Amino acid sequence: MGKHGTHLVWDWNGTLLDDIDAVIGATNAAFEEIGLEPITLARYRELYCVPVPVFYERLMGRLPTDAEWAMMDGAFHRHYWVRAEACGLTAGAAELLAARQDAGHTQSLLSLAPHEHLLPIVRRHGIEPRFVRVDGRTDTSTAGKAAHMVRHLKALDGVARAERVVVIGDAADDAIAAAHVGAKAVLYTGGSHSRASLEAVGVPVVDTLAEAVAVAEDLAAAA
Repeated sequence: MGKHGTHLVWDWNGTLLDDIDAVIGATNAAFEEIGLEPITLARYRELYCVPVPVFYERLMGRLPTDAEWAMMDGAFHRHYWVRAEACGLTAGAAELLAARQDAGHTQSLLSLAPHEHLLPIVRRHGIEPRFVRVDGRTDTSTAGKAAHMVRHLKALDGVARAERVVVIGDAADDAIAAAHVGAKAVLYTGGSHSRASLEAVGVPVVDTLAEAVAVAEDLAAAA
């Protein structure tokens, strides 16, 4: 298919990786270290946003200082990566990825997870060969995915035109990054945001990854 077909850019955490329980567990373990009250899944999905320091501002009533942010971020990741080892792929994800590759469609993976952590866990799940490219975060920016999306699509030059790219993710930031490069987006409800907050973004919202792929194909066909 190459540049003439639909190219999917998949998000990892909360989309392909079913890790929301690990995220909540790590968040509350980190909160305990820094003296914040634990948070429920519903409240997390109501408040979570990118940049992540703004999420902490919503919880604390103020932006964390640089020192506080460094401590919070470090504590979260220390707890999260232990828990992530036990996380599985989202239901149907492996089969969807394989079917698209077998049909000749292209797909890639773009995540704000640190690249040095992302690549080993993707490989452990046996899905790295399904993607033409896997990119995690290689800097310390908290600004969101838009700049990373620009670099990702530039690296995919010749694989897909932006108007035939659809981003599948679980966060408003995925849709913002897609719009930044002229791509489309479909948002999945199984991750970090509530359905209401996703619907406010103004892109299609779905409850399964199979629905996400079907809607993505329709969006690209209409481009």
